[in-house]
Amino acid sequence: MNIMDRRRDIAREIARLYCPLSPEGCEALSTILRPMKFQKGDTILREGAVCRALYYVDRGMVRQYYYKNKKDVTEHFSFEGRIVFCIESFLKQEPSRLIVEALEPAELYAIPYDDLHLLMQRNLEIAMLYRKILEHVAISSQEHADSQRFENATERYERLLREKPEIILRAPLVHIASFLQMMPETLSRVRNASHATPSRPAVPENPDPWWMHVARNPLKGE
Repeated sequence: MNIMDRRRDIAREIARLYCPLSPEGCEALSTILRPMKFQKGDTILREGAVCRALYYVDRGMVRQYYYKNKKDVTEHFSFEGRIVFCIESFLKQEPSRLIVEALEPAELYAIPYDDLHLLMQRNLEIAMLYRKILEHVAISSQEHADSQRFENATERYERLLREKPEIILRAPLVHIASFLQMMPETLSRVRNASHATPSRPAVPENPDPWWMHVARNPLKGE
């Protein structure tokens, strides 16, 4: 498959996940996608750089984090089918206080800020897609914040296990603990207790609407 065909596939997948697009809208989106590859441990966005793109994760897992009192604090994980970016830096085009790194070898597709905004000026479908992406990010951020405020350690862990088991399976324990705002030893106890509890019968639920999350400067050295 050539790179243009792959870009079209990615554009269709983004449209499927966030906001339906016509064939013409998908084609327009595909023209601004920029493929990028990173090795495990690579920095995708460094602190103090401006987030100049949205990034769709095609392969691998990445995380956003920051330092507080000299401690590494994980704020967000993104993996296949998710969009990642540092929202404040992207919207304001100002330096980011967050860092984004690849936890695994990763293949991303950047949607550059300038190209996106030029395309939105002449294509209302793309403008709606951008709005839907921002809505998903806002909902995701609010749900995570509410979980931290109102749920205990066990409830936070079980929510993560239920809604995003990929993180439990793939991310290092220390980063998961930081994301859940608990010490690694607390997370170990919670996991052990959860595994020791007999499984309960599943309760049918109405499926939630799909929501996702959502940053390195694609220009090297910035």
